Amino acid sequence: MFETIVVGTDGSETAGKAVGRATELASSLSARLLIVSAFEPVGESRLREDATKVPADLQWMVNPRADVDATLSAAAESALEQGVTAEVFARQGDGADAILDVAEEQFADLIVVGNKGMTGAKRFLLGSVPNKVSHHAPCSVLIVRTT
Repeated sequence: MFETIVVGTDGSETAGKAVGRATELASSLSARLLIVSAFEPVGESRLREDATKVPADLQWMVNPRADVDATLSAAAESALEQGVTAEVFARQGDGADAILDVAEEQFADLIVVGNKGMTGAKRFLLGSVPNKVSHHAPCSVLIVRTT
């Protein structure tokens, strides 16, 4: 039925609920789990400042996508605790576009997103990640109630 499941995360508690549901589905269906997070590059001045705060032998870890790498690592670790090995994808730019791109590139059968941002007048704005994903997905979409 669903062989490849894509879920997006920004590291928030509500995104964690969507990752949890996607992990449960991947486990029960023996499906591939792909976790996606988007990022905007960190400015050079912040990178220089952050590099001065870590020991010299660890400065290589300070990079423009360090925050998103940590977010993805935490989500993958959470999935692994439930017995699911996840592949992670960090993409520069808009969160919805990142999820949609990975879903298309990896021939996903299902995208899992949280419902955050879909209440009130905001649900009509294209900037809402769940709204944009639900309207442009190349596959089925499961919107998890996270709030």
